Amino acid sequence: MTKRDIILVLFLFSTLSLKAQFTKAIEDNSFFIEEAYNQEEGVVQHIFTGTRISGAVFTEASFTQEWPVFGQTHQVSYTLPYLYNSSVSGAGDVLLNYRYQFVNNDGLAISPRFSLIIPTGNDVKGLGSGVVGVQLNAPVSKRWTNAFISHFNAGVTILPQVKIGTEKETQTEYFIGTSGIYLAGTHVNIMTEVLYTSGNGNNELILNPGVRIAVDIDNLQIVPGLAFPIIFTSGRQESGMFLYLSFEHPF
Repeated sequence: MTKRDIILVLFLFSTLSLKAQFTKAIEDNSFFIEEAYNQEEGVVQHIFTGTRISGAVFTEASFTQEWPVFGQTHQVSYTLPYLYNSSVSGAGDVLLNYRYQFVNNDGLAISPRFSLIIPTGNDVKGLGSGVVGVQLNAPVSKRWTNAFISHFNAGVTILPQVKIGTEKETQTEYFIGTSGIYLAGTHVNIMTEVLYTSGNGNNELILNPGVRIAVDIDNLQIVPGLAFPIIFTSGRQESGMFLYLSFEHPF
């Protein structure tokens, strides 16, 4: 191989490498399916959500705040839920979350999460479980092309010794889900999520089509989102609306 051939090979290789680089996209702003991207170092995210089912008022709202810990590998966050039904409303059980960025390269991200469930909700009124529980999730994200990203979740929620009437029992719920994100533009995503949960005698399937956009103002990114979940459970079908709003900025 001549020197000219070597230069040509290196040029072709560098060109292919550049083509393999993905463009910047909206990443950590999913709805029901968790994406496997931790917060970047020095960046915090504030997330507000609200869910309305079958024409009722908002039946569930939440606030989540995510912080990186000495870089992107480790992330801590908390989730504060607020629940409402026709007879009672109030704070639900708080989640304290830790996530480890196990893999994040070549378009693949894996970030297992451990959550501690704190019984802050009133279990007598049905706003909480009344016990300390745990939740495990294994989010996996894969960017296939500049226009398409998919995400996968598999996990379990365990609530030990929950009081049911005069007895106590451990409640275990498994969940699995996936989503597909189409990058219709640099700041516009069209998405569909599918989430299935099973446990404690109940099975639920959620189909959640939606859209999200990003608005950049200097170092602040605002991401509003809207989805229309269809819920199949216990032989019946319900529909609703899901609202999402996040603010992400350096600290």
